[in-house]
Amino acid sequence: MAYRAILPDGDIECSQYQERDHGVELYTDAEEFIAFVPYANLIAVLDEDRIGSDERSIM
Repeated sequence: MAYRAILPDGDIECSQYQERDHGVELYTDAEEFIAFVPYANLIAVLDEDRIGSDERSIM
């Protein structure tokens, strides 16, 4: 999984995500829908490939 959606009560791993008007949709490698997370409940979407790099951008 390439991304991690950080929520107040945990996190969800996904391979891809799409930004929508009211939140993000999370998907697997096979483009199967995992979850919809409203922006009000989303802390961040982390790119797992960039964790540890010097880039400060998370979303």
